[in-house]
Amino acid sequence: MSKQVKAIVITGYGTNCEVEMAHACRLGGADRVDIVHMSELLHGEYRLDDYHLLNLAGGFLDGDDLGAGQAGAHRWRYATVKPGGELLRDQLYRFIDDGKLIIGVCNGFQLMVKLGLLPGFERRYDHRLVSLTHNDSSRFEDRWVHLRVEPDNPCVFTRGLEKLYFPVRHGEGKFVCAGEGVCSLLQENKQVVLRYAEAESGEATMNYPANPNGSPGGIAGICDPSGRLFGLMPHPEAYLHRTNHPRWTREELPEEGQGVLLFKNGINFIRDHLL
Repeated sequence: MSKQVKAIVITGYGTNCEVEMAHACRLGGADRVDIVHMSELLHGEYRLDDYHLLNLAGGFLDGDDLGAGQAGAHRWRYATVKPGGELLRDQLYRFIDDGKLIIGVCNGFQLMVKLGLLPGFERRYDHRLVSLTHNDSSRFEDRWVHLRVEPDNPCVFTRGLEKLYFPVRHGEGKFVCAGEGVCSLLQENKQVVLRYAEAESGEATMNYPANPNGSPGGIAGICDPSGRLFGLMPHPEAYLHRTNHPRWTREELPEEGQGVLLFKNGINFIRDHLL
């Protein structure tokens, strides 16, 4: 296998954060980063097999007309790659089976749960166990939020991190489970990675606006049992430099934004385990 870390960022059909995601991968240490339109995957011009990190960026896939990420999930599940006629989902499942990484942000997270990639119990992706639905406020929320990183979670992207501060930009961000058993298993497996938190105490919260959507337990991001598939509603790619911070003129901040840390962790994992 090549010694270069290769990242692919998917765009098209309403995605609008692909440039920031690609920049985050570069800052995180990826050697090659390609922004690839979904149609280029379907026409066989690019293949997931050639990459180590799959980035599913935010946006408004297909206008969210069937619900956030739903139409996109059907495309990933049933579209065929030409020439050859391989189902795109077969490339995706092979990518996962090869031990590679996926990060889905906002609309990308919505896509992952609609595809059944998360929570990914026993690597079963054939039905949906969790989803993201309309915010309790019944409106689009655009604000910065404090996040608590849950201790002992297996997520490779958040290793060594305890607190984060990222913006949210969504209308459908409330995390819901198909039943109490699903939520319990998420907790038992420590698959809840991020929770919305109060600024002062750092404790998980249900209070608006610290919790912008009403997610039970303040759930803001989860991973699969391996920790290699990670979805979150807040946007790490929107905080890559201190000037992205809303108070950068009033606070002493590190030059590097916190969002870079997630991508560094993922890319370091690839160097340690996949090259």
